[in-house]
Amino acid sequence: MKVLGIVPARGGSKGVPRKNIRLLQGKPLLAYTAEAALGSSRLSRVILSTDDYEIADTGREWGLDVPFMRPNELAVDSSPTLPVVRHALVSLEASGENFDAVCLLQPTSPLRRSVDIDNCIELLERTGADSVISVLPVPSEYNPKWVYWQSDNGELSISVGDKDPVARRQDLPSAYHRDGSVYVTRTQVIMDRESLYGDHVVAYNMPSEFSVNIDSEDDWLKAERMMPGRGTLVSQQH
Repeated sequence: MKVLGIVPARGGSKGVPRKNIRLLQGKPLLAYTAEAALGSSRLSRVILSTDDYEIADTGREWGLDVPFMRPNELAVDSSPTLPVVRHALVSLEASGENFDAVCLLQPTSPLRRSVDIDNCIELLERTGADSVISVLPVPSEYNPKWVYWQSDNGELSISVGDKDPVARRQDLPSAYHRDGSVYVTRTQVIMDRESLYGDHVVAYNMPSEFSVNIDSEDDWLKAERMMPGRGTLVSQQH
């Protein structure tokens, strides 16, 4: 299976300004994803999709290919991810490169490892799924069978439509949420069905100690606490 790794990193960021090239324990945030991607044995090629020339230069310093600059209209706050991925595929296809699947690797998940990437790709191949996404368990108090919708008049209803909530925590079914570290999707699903997921989605259970998603300053501090001793050298040996 020929898999394209795409690292999306636009220049604008409101929660953590310039976060993609901000130093996290001595290295640009982007560098952690670059290292994990380039260390993968299952990715055929890894590219950086960005609209920002400083981010592009940083990506190149850490070994990422930058075959094109992302159009500005695909780099605003409201830009969804799917058109960014489709743009990358179309751009590479124009130069004669085709891929069976895409692995989306967001720089905001710096703890994800090469083995997690490889495991997700192998899971996609083995199961025949449309996509594989990395997930974490939902804490019991946020389980959909214990979560309520509230109407305008204050009336509550269980989110999944049940009449009564599950009585005991032990009886709750397992629930999961996307952790944002790895998305692997077949190219046909992306291009023909215009989806990053498709109908057959398989979960990869991400070890919690390797999962953090940086969207705020608090998340940044959490990442620093979770990675003692990682990336403390500024030297770029890769």
